[in-house]
Formats: sequence, C-alpha cells, structure tokens
Amino acid sequence: MFSLLTAAIAPAIGLLTYFYLKTDYRRAIYGTIIRTFLMGFLLVFPVMVLQFAFIEESVFPYEWQQALILYGFTEEFFKWFVLYIFAYQLGTINRRNDGIVYGVSLSLGFATMENILYLIAHGIETAIGRALLPVSSHALFGIIMGYYLSHAKLSPGNKKKFLIYSLWVPVFLHSLYDYIVYLFDHYVFFGLIPFMLMLWAFAIYKLKHARRLDQQSPQIRRN
Repeated sequence: MFSLLTAAIAPAIGLLTYFYLKTDYRRAIYGTIIRTFLMGFLLVFPVMVLQFAFIEESVFPYEWQQALILYGFTEEFFKWFVLYIFAYQLGTINRRNDGIVYGVSLSLGFATMENILYLIAHGIETAIGRALLPVSSHALFGIIMGYYLSHAKLSPGNKKKFLIYSLWVPVFLHSLYDYIVYLFDHYVFFGLIPFMLMLWAFAIYKLKHARRLDQQSPQIRRN
C-alpha cells in the first residue's frame, strides 16, 4: 500500500515542485499553494459523485458529450470555481506567475487523489502511464487556467475576456484530450503523444510569457 501511495503521489509532487521553482516563487504564497492543493485533492469526490450519477442515468450517451461535458467541462469548471473563489477573490495575486502556481497546485491536488483511486482500482503497473499522461495534463491545464485568471486580475480592462478564457480554454483542451482517448481506443498513444507535445509547448509558452510580463511590470511587489 505504501508503494502504491508513493507511486500515486510522487508525480504530482515532482511536477508541483518543478513549476513552483520555475515561476520564481515567493514565500508569501506558500499558504495559498497548500490550501489550493488540498482543495483540489478533496474536489475529486463531489466531481466523481456527479459523474457517476450522469453515467448511471445515461444522461450523455455519445462519446463527444462525455468528453466535452462529463469530463472536460465538469472537472475544469469545478477546478475553475474553487480557484476563482479561493485564489482570485480571497488569495493574493500580485503577479501572473502567482495564478499559474495556484492553478498547478489545485490541478495536481485533484490529479493526486484521482491517481490514488485509479491505482487502487487498476494496480501499480499503470503508474508510469498515469504520470506521463493524465497527471501531467492536469498540471498543464492548471498552468493555462492560472495564466488567464492572473491576466483577469491584473488587467481590469479585459477582466471579462480573460475570465472566459481561464475557464473555456482548459475545458476545450481537456475535452479534446478525452475525445482523443475515445477516438483512438487501443492506439491511444498515437493520438495522445502529439497532443501532449503540443500541450506542453503551449503551456511552457504561457509560463515564459507570464514571466516576461512580470519582469516588465513595475507594480509587482517582491516578497
């Protein structure tokens, strides 16, 4: 059991540490990072209950509906809502990188609990595939969500536009990920590997762009 938990948690902790250090971190946001990670961890349970109810009632019979609504929208909306309340409204976002770290920590908290439950059900031999695909994809969706949410906070003139982007861009990407899984079935890696490479490139671009903007902004407070 210990090895299973270690295999389930290690990818998320490794990715969180990587992105945390990558964003020129500040001590002032430690508390929010821990809180968002734990909230993401707990968020899995209401999302799973809702998804289970929809599946049992056959509310979304088509694969594209399941990819878009059941998984893409449901998971990203709940993550976005928690991030909006506890990071955007109640937390401290002085830099675009702050929102990115919060988005990553929330998403990886969610991915960690999801990963634990998956490995318990399917065995530790699935750990490597889970780390490379679902766990890392959650982290990348979190980067993109946090990037746009920070823009909404720090660019009042474009607040509505960036808030819309912060929800719907991750929803679209997550839905596309799940639809590729349905579409390619047993040959899923042929579809997911190119998608993941593009997703990594897009997320890293946003990460670097956020850093550039933060360095150019005179109003940023260094803590």
